[in-house]
Amino acid sequence: MSNDDSLTHFDESGAARMVDVGEKPVTRRTAIAEATVRAAAATIDTILSGGGHKGDVLAVARIAGIQAAKKTADLIPLCHPLPLESVTVDFEATSETSLRVRVQTDLQARTGV
Repeated sequence: MSNDDSLTHFDESGAARMVDVGEKPVTRRTAIAEATVRAAAATIDTILSGGGHKGDVLAVARIAGIQAAKKTADLIPLCHPLPLESVTVDFEATSETSLRVRVQTDLQARTGV
């Protein structure tokens, strides 16, 4: 297998390993993830109006998304701890039955998000 085709989180014998990033330069890195949530129109309307029985659904989802980004190294095996500088979680209604969720993370580090 050529170096370009190799899986970096496995050594030559196939054992899992954390990649050594010690020699890599620190660079600015950004990651963007998007998802679409589809639900009944009444559910999307409730979410957007902030009228959920337990409060503002989008505020809670935004906080949960930020907390999850901060805990990435705890949740994903072999992930380096990441010194996140910012995390944004935005929502946009794209139809009466769908909501786009967009998360952006930024940092300066030897490995990316």
